[in-house]
Amino acid sequence: MQQLSEYRKVEVNTSDRVKVISLLYDGVINFIKVARKRMELGDIAGKGLYIGKASSVVGELLSTLNMEEGGEIAKNLSRLYDFVMDRLINANMKNDQKALDEAEKVLDVLRSAWKDLGKNNTVDIPREAISAGIELRV
Repeated sequence: MQQLSEYRKVEVNTSDRVKVISLLYDGVINFIKVARKRMELGDIAGKGLYIGKASSVVGELLSTLNMEEGGEIAKNLSRLYDFVMDRLINANMKNDQKALDEAEKVLDVLRSAWKDLGKNNTVDIPREAISAGIELRV
């Protein structure tokens, strides 16, 4: 009976983590959308504020990766987060909406994968998302 209780506790904790990560993706994508709008309006301070918020969330996602136990998935996610950070910095420095679009696209694919994980307990990060981040970075 105790084993079943422990199993349920792990299941709930995993489910909660997936929800939290999904919410972080929702938040960072929202910050990028607001930054894009601020950029369009010529609001440099607002653009910088929301790109900064987006960068903070991506930094938090990056810091949660367990590189020792995460294996290839953690390495790929780390590369993707590095790519997104690069795009956010570029967008902020150069008022580059295309860079914001690229960051948002990668994050949207990852968000979809995490939402699928919440539904199916399996995650499939599409190869094109991983290779797109690496190709664009080079």
